[in-house]
Amino acid sequence: MQQEIVDTIKNNPKFQELVAKRNKLAWTLSIIMLAIYYSFILVIAFTPASLATPISEGSVITVGIPVGLVIIVSAFILTGVYVKRANSEFDAITNQIKEEVK
Repeated sequence: MQQEIVDTIKNNPKFQELVAKRNKLAWTLSIIMLAIYYSFILVIAFTPASLATPISEGSVITVGIPVGLVIIVSAFILTGVYVKRANSEFDAITNQIKEEVK
């Protein structure tokens, strides 16, 4: 009985649509985050003086501090984008699939 339900769900076009949309979003957001992070690492590797520049004359805070904060905040924002999409679009499709299987 259980395997029949699993096969029914796997063969459902809405399930295949859900998997495709979720994978596309996850890969897109992952690539964006990796690009941001590795860009930061490349800047550190090749032009570290640019991040060591003080924000203003006499300041002890360098450009690297706000850049690092932006990277951390961007991770939270991208996570929020995924959660918002998962709670709206993906949950709606999941509920439709569950209703069709009943």
